[in-house]
Formats: sequence, C-alpha cells, structure tokens
Amino acid sequence: MENYILSEINIYPVKSLGGILLNESKIEQRGLQYDRRWVLVDENNRFISQREIHKLCLFRLSFENNGFKITNDEYSSAINIPFGVQSGRNANVTVWDDTCSAIHYSAEADKWISDIIGSNCRLMYMPDSCKREVNKDFVIDNDIVSFVDAFPILILGQSSMDNYNKISGNNFKINRFRPSLVFKGGEAHDEDRWKKFTLNETEYNVIKPCSRCEITTVEQETGIAGKEPLATLAKYRKQGHRILFGMYVLTGKLNENSIVKVGSEIEVDKEAEI
Repeated sequence: MENYILSEINIYPVKSLGGILLNESKIEQRGLQYDRRWVLVDENNRFISQREIHKLCLFRLSFENNGFKITNDEYSSAINIPFGVQSGRNANVTVWDDTCSAIHYSAEADKWISDIIGSNCRLMYMPDSCKREVNKDFVIDNDIVSFVDAFPILILGQSSMDNYNKISGNNFKINRFRPSLVFKGGEAHDEDRWKKFTLNETEYNVIKPCSRCEITTVEQETGIAGKEPLATLAKYRKQGHRILFGMYVLTGKLNENSIVKVGSEIEVDKEAEI
C-alpha cells in the first residue's frame, strides 16, 4: 500500500488572486475555510479571472486583523478585507452558468483594484445564506460550493507535477495549477484512480478529473503567459478535447474537528481505474 502524505494546503480567498499557503485549515461544506468566498465582477456582474487579466496573480493575500490584507507586487499601497461581510448592497453575480447571491464589499476596494488592473470591477462576498449547489450530475449529499469553478477541493500529487517537469524539461511550480491540497508519495497521477480517501478522520469523495485551462500557462510570480504546460500535457494527458491534471473532490460528513494538516497521512480507501 502506498504511503501518501499531505504536503501543501492552499486557499485562494479572492477568486483568481494569489493564494495563501497554510499548515492547517478547517474544512467546511464549501471546502477549505475562506477559500474563494470573494470574487471580482465586471460591470455586468460576471466574474473576472486570470483568463482575461493575467496579472490578477500579482495580488497577494495574507492574514491580518481578523481578515485579509491584499497587496500588489507592482504597487506600495494595500487594502484590508474582513473575514465576513454582513452589510452592503446585495447583487446576483454570475460564475459560469450559475447565478449566486453576493454582498458588495466597498467602493474603496473597488477603486483600488480597478485602478491597478485598468478595468472597472467590484469586490463581492458570498454570505453563508447563499447556497450555490454542485452540478446535479455529481452531487452526493446537498453539496454546495463557493465561487470556485466547479467543486470545493482540487487535489494534486507532487509526483504528477514532477513527472511533467521531467518530460517537459521545465521546472514549473505546482501553484500554476492552483491546487487546494497537494500530497507526496506514490507514482505520477495516482490520484486518477482514487475514489475515496480519509484525512484526519474525515472522508472525501473523489469525483472527476480537472480539465485544465489557459490559467495554467500564467506564471504566478510574474503574470506572464506562455504555451506551457498545456503544450506538453496535450501530448500525454489529453482525453478528447480536454487536458486532465488533478482531481476534483467533495467533502463527506463533517464535524467540528474536520481539519487538514500538512504532514498528515492520506488513507486511500478504494482505488479503481477510471
């Protein structure tokens, strides 16, 4: 039996902005605590991502004063946002085919971010009252999500990343793939065969492969995009029109002690070829 160890935990509080590397995180029904509970939207209330504006990755987040501090690599100023917004104007925002109820944070934050990216945007927060459902074809138990693209958690093996770097001759960081959880151990793409796993006594359901988009071509430290890693992945990870890398995960039954910690063993309960 393979020995799999959790090696990274990442949250991305504002969708498509920089992530925060953690040693420990609480797991909630929507996924990792604080993960993608905020989103930037355009004048039509549709979400904005690195697909359109690569340099969103240059916004960095850190914990500060019961909230987050947002800085930008190219500017000296910063803004702070609280963990939860309970007041503000409500609006329906669009994430892909979903319409979600959200709360506007502040005009000050809007202006600060808009001035940096050179495009009008608004910062919105998903309150607990919003219940954005997982795609009905994959739902198991009234599963809900935040402003993620599809599922609460994305898990990826470090061996899969190392294998790509070996094949391509690159030395890319795994943050291009914006995983929630990273593990060490096993062979490349072992996660493809997982159906369920247990982490700190909480069970997780592995749902489907993640189809990768052009965000993976954006170097997260510079905002510069190229052709890799998609060009190489297309040679050995393409199924139909999709390039698959990493697996989407739903949480099982949670309790107050449902947490993930770096260094914890991942118990794979059942493996079967896709």
